[in-house]
Amino acid sequence: MAAVRRCRDLLRSLRPILWKEGIFTKQPIPRRSLYMIAAASGCTLAIHWFYKQGQAIVPVVHARETEKDEPPKERVTHREMRFRQFASVEYQGNIYMTPQDFLESVTEECPRPRIGRVKLAAQDVEGMLRQTPSRSRGSNKLFRNLHDKGIISYTEYLFLLCVLTKPRSGFRIAFNMFDTDGNQIVDKKEFLVLERVFSKQPDSEDGEGRKMEVLSKVIPAVETRIQDTSLMIHFFGKYGKDVLKYDDFHRFMENLQSEVIELEFLEFSKGMNTISEVDFAHILLRYTLLDRTEIDECIARVKDRIQQEKGITFQEFKKFCQFLNNLDDFSIAMKMYTYAQQPVSQDEFQRAVRVCTGFTLGKDVVNTVFQIFDSDGDGHLSSPEFISIMKDRLHRGSRSHLMHTQGNWEAFRQCIRNEMKSN
Repeated sequence: MAAVRRCRDLLRSLRPILWKEGIFTKQPIPRRSLYMIAAASGCTLAIHWFYKQGQAIVPVVHARETEKDEPPKERVTHREMRFRQFASVEYQGNIYMTPQDFLESVTEECPRPRIGRVKLAAQDVEGMLRQTPSRSRGSNKLFRNLHDKGIISYTEYLFLLCVLTKPRSGFRIAFNMFDTDGNQIVDKKEFLVLERVFSKQPDSEDGEGRKMEVLSKVIPAVETRIQDTSLMIHFFGKYGKDVLKYDDFHRFMENLQSEVIELEFLEFSKGMNTISEVDFAHILLRYTLLDRTEIDECIARVKDRIQQEKGITFQEFKKFCQFLNNLDDFSIAMKMYTYAQQPVSQDEFQRAVRVCTGFTLGKDVVNTVFQIFDSDGDGHLSSPEFISIMKDRLHRGSRSHLMHTQGNWEAFRQCIRNEMKSN
């Protein structure tokens, strides 16, 4: 009963705050939102709300008793939680993603429905690894061709997320951080430094950057048996004796980026050579912190202002995605406008893109971007807001996923509002 009283008192104390913040109104609250409130306040699955003359009465909460001496649970990071959501196979007590799981984790908001994880036997894993192609057979369809015939560990998942956000200029830096002895090749032992670094570093927005910074300083003891994965077989061969040169590393990173970009494009192109400007806006606003109302407003602006659809080709879309990987350099170029508190025109935007990437974006692409974010229609863009939103998009469900702000009141409040609007 102590747990029940604690939950009751907590909800009573939250009620005036929620009302003041505008989350609660005199209208009936959707049941899904109430369940979220229950979960956030430590209750289990049950809240019943009653209304009388337009006023909400104190809720009745059912909560289970917890053990007083129950040890505190270890904090699970948002990336680990997302990995667990999408990982569909298990082997020897460890959870793994398939290549298909990984692709879905960076292109979809939620995993496909399934009942539990598939438990693999030793012969299943051996068969998968035998089908893994060598580096010489690598392509921008590697993950799609492997589909569910492969395994990816959690630390490799983090590594692959890093690959997706690296600009081409960062490929060499990433390779050199793995190359701990500086001989311009990476062997299996050096690659396994990843296991030690990613498992020990704290999680944060720029966590991967700090993890990569210390790669050259951490040499793990790799004499113990480590389970081979599809990535290790692809890089170092069946017996782990092959080595990775920079050209191989560069090609793998470029192929993976191209594969994910192409996968997103094909989702909306439906076999055509172009996607519409509205489709482009939908892709761009994925995984951002904008709520549903704001996203709907952005999409409506594109529909209203671009009356004649011209379409965006795959090459134009790919260029824009490559530009997003250079956002840090772009933000430096934009700082002069920020300091002067000046909005940015389309020509100035294009010039900054060319300075930091060496190429220009298609005019239709830039025009669509401006229609998405130019709320007052003055033909200018607020670069800090654009950069912030695009950083969420760049990290594809990692940086801006709701789990990233666990325990954050503002994120919880926004989540409740979104759920209420969707009902």
